[in-house]
Amino acid sequence: MNRPSANGQPPMRSESLDLTLTGLAYGGDAYGRDTSGRMVFVPFALPGERVRVDIVETHQQWARGRIAGLLQPSPERIAPRCPHFTDCGGCHYQHMPYPAQLHAKAEIVRSQLQRLGGFADPPVEPTVPSPSPWNTRNHLQFSVTPDGRLGFQAAGSHRLVPIRECHLPEPVLAELWPRIDLEAIPGLTRVALRAGAESECMIILEGEGGPEVELAIDLPASVVWLGPEGSTVLAGAGHLIAQVLGRPFRVSAESFFQVHTHQAGTLVRQVLDGLSIQPRQTVYDLYAGVGLFSAFLAQAGARLVAVEQSPAACRDFEANLEEFESVQLYEAAVEDALPALKPQPDAVVVDPPRSGLGAQVADALIALAPSRLVYLSCDPATLARDGRRLVEAGYTLQRVLPFDLFPQTYHIETYSSWTK
Repeated sequence: MNRPSANGQPPMRSESLDLTLTGLAYGGDAYGRDTSGRMVFVPFALPGERVRVDIVETHQQWARGRIAGLLQPSPERIAPRCPHFTDCGGCHYQHMPYPAQLHAKAEIVRSQLQRLGGFADPPVEPTVPSPSPWNTRNHLQFSVTPDGRLGFQAAGSHRLVPIRECHLPEPVLAELWPRIDLEAIPGLTRVALRAGAESECMIILEGEGGPEVELAIDLPASVVWLGPEGSTVLAGAGHLIAQVLGRPFRVSAESFFQVHTHQAGTLVRQVLDGLSIQPRQTVYDLYAGVGLFSAFLAQAGARLVAVEQSPAACRDFEANLEEFESVQLYEAAVEDALPALKPQPDAVVVDPPRSGLGAQVADALIALAPSRLVYLSCDPATLARDGRRLVEAGYTLQRVLPFDLFPQTYHIETYSSWTK
């Protein structure tokens, strides 16, 4: 079979091959090598399976394919719960039993630290499981189809898949989102849903212009419009209250918050344990968000210095830590603020975005030389890259603990502790 040519050149012959898969890569794909030694990545497959693959993307040393036939399925393969699986790009592991997902995530973290970080035997522990592999997300983001339906982006494509069901959100959101009826709203591009304590919900409409919306709401939720000029509250409040370990946190529509509320509490306990804070010690909380870790560190008696770039998150931070006096908050990019911060930190916690610390922040941290560092990462590749830099500067990796905040997906939250 030939692919049609779009540029007048002779059509490109399609390539199919039989392949035995040997591992699972970060990103959700299984992989194996063809007879030439080329690495081939295949989504929605499992290690140990023999598959017939149609190659859809070719590079000099690797290729990506899609399953054309399961020649020898893995005995671990299970039926996915959701009918949208493999079409919608939201989940990657529904064909894997949950214990296998946890094992795979720990092995992926180990592999990334070895391959990209140069760690011969990184101290990676078993993945901390979610209490449930389903209905855990407190934040759900939809795209909007041209006819006003909610959908997710298709796997490996920009195509939108209208959704009839989804098993990832918390029960209160799972009940809410099918009731949202979106008629034509000018400029509407995305819809996000968030859940807080006591079944509190927020609907966030994201658009290209102002909120030209005539709103009639018969739903138990507040509604906020996010546009180029900022946020506009259309109904209810512009924030909700999340509760972690019995402590309330104000979270505005624009602010980041961990998507798995229960695991957020488990992470907090782990951070407190890893930093071993004594009263009056100085602790830096970098990429502090709304103050999730800062609040508990301040409660433990730390003199806290926090840095957060988002104005909305900073407003939430101030509300969430209003009771504490020994807290300084800087609204700035971490790379700009860090060289000027005082006093010297006894310990530091960092929770950067997917891009990691980068050389500038890592070097500024190294210059401050805190004796204890906790690094929370949502990308094991950038953790490994930054970790190599820390080791070269004299830090020792003490512990690596993957947390499953994202069941059914390839995403991994990783706790790591370092000492100087």
